[in-house]
Amino acid sequence: MARRWVRSPAVRWSNRLLVSVAMVAALTGLIALLKPHTAPLHLLLLYLLVVLPVAVVWGTKLALVTSVLCVAVYAYLFVPPFHSLQAANSEDLVALGVFLLTAVVVGQLAARLRRAALVAERLFEEQAALRRVATLVAQSVPPSMVFEAVTREIGLLCGADVARMERYEADGTVTGLAAWSRSRQSDPLLVGTRFNLSGLSVARNVQHGGRPVRIESFDGATGAIAQESRAVGIHSTVGCPVTVAGRLWGVIAASTRNDKPFPDDTETQIARFTELVATAVENAEARAELSASRARIVNAADETRRRIERDLHDGVQQRLVSLVLLVGSTQELVPPGQEELRARLIDVGAGLTDASDELREMARGIHPSVLATGGLFPALKALARRCPLPVDLSVHAAGQLPKQVQVSGYYVISEALTNVVKHACASAVTVTVEDGDEVLILTVHDDGVGGADVSRGTGLVGLRDRVEALGGRFCVDSPRAAGTTLRVELPLPGRDRSYAELA
Repeated sequence: MARRWVRSPAVRWSNRLLVSVAMVAALTGLIALLKPHTAPLHLLLLYLLVVLPVAVVWGTKLALVTSVLCVAVYAYLFVPPFHSLQAANSEDLVALGVFLLTAVVVGQLAARLRRAALVAERLFEEQAALRRVATLVAQSVPPSMVFEAVTREIGLLCGADVARMERYEADGTVTGLAAWSRSRQSDPLLVGTRFNLSGLSVARNVQHGGRPVRIESFDGATGAIAQESRAVGIHSTVGCPVTVAGRLWGVIAASTRNDKPFPDDTETQIARFTELVATAVENAEARAELSASRARIVNAADETRRRIERDLHDGVQQRLVSLVLLVGSTQELVPPGQEELRARLIDVGAGLTDASDELREMARGIHPSVLATGGLFPALKALARRCPLPVDLSVHAAGQLPKQVQVSGYYVISEALTNVVKHACASAVTVTVEDGDEVLILTVHDDGVGGADVSRGTGLVGLRDRVEALGGRFCVDSPRAAGTTLRVELPLPGRDRSYAELA
């Protein structure tokens, strides 16, 4: 791998000194042209035009050298006796000394102003970067987006060549979650790859000490991470721990390919971002835990529905059927002449039959048996047949769906049709079921009055809770006098990665 060529400090100093000498020479020529028309000591002040830029751009030391050079050149060329560094009178000597002192003071002030401007600029950039990351965290974007943004911001702020974020695993390894490289021609440490913590590495040292660490060189070091670092040309690295809820969760590191050390406050800069990463992880874990809890509640409710339906079918409903048969057989035992008793038995039988039918419909509403025996699509057909409004049912999905998705899909469409019948004043409903590879898409559209609003606490709230408990998406579009469209996306497990694999 070709190494980037970096100038040594001595070479950089020499080049800057040559530029300063050239500027002094150019200004000396200008002074020579102006000398016949202006007092010589007045022209001496023009050399500040050289001292000031040098102090601002390259600092006090070179400005001091440039000031001495300006005084020497001016005394040699323009102060009698000419071509000599001696002043003919004390006034010229004092003037030269005052100029030298003024140049030094002005250079110091300019250099300090430059340093203050750089600090302010750096602080502004850091605060802007923190705001950008904090905005992502507040927006509850996927953690992977926060990880990538933090890694990039740290790399740019620290002046690094490579930056990366790693997460500690239970088996004693680390996994790369995000990486950034200043040079697109070289790949950073691989994302998604697991490394063991044997040998020299920032991750290992942070895990052992629980505090920021620096590694100045990986030369001769053993271990997978050290080998990977040398492969991408990393020379030195600074890393800080990421602590989530009191536990060591991961590490963020910035690396450079040259031998220039990172500034002393690099650890502090990185630490400010680790707090945002911890917040993002905690938020994601809280959301995942909430979703899991809501899913357990939904599953428990569905299981209770199934149990009640089963108990009603196998218990009370069968008992009613037996009583209907018993009443029917009892009618045959009524002797002639007891027509009033026979009529009452007929009424009792009819009542028991009606009660059995009502119980059957109630059990079907609690949990339809066809959903358990035939699956979602036959259950939806039965649901469409029972709806008082015409239902255009279109199914574009194949394959066996998870039981929880089938149950949730059924109740979403059932509740949606109930809302349409009760509130929409519609004449027809269209129901579409589509398999979107990673999600099952359910759409219910009516031609009613519109104006449905989830925030009003209608039946849509329960639907949204059920859908979001499964990690799905719930959307209602209901403009006034233009009907209502309900779109639901239910994730299909096994076809996509959840955050639980990352957090």
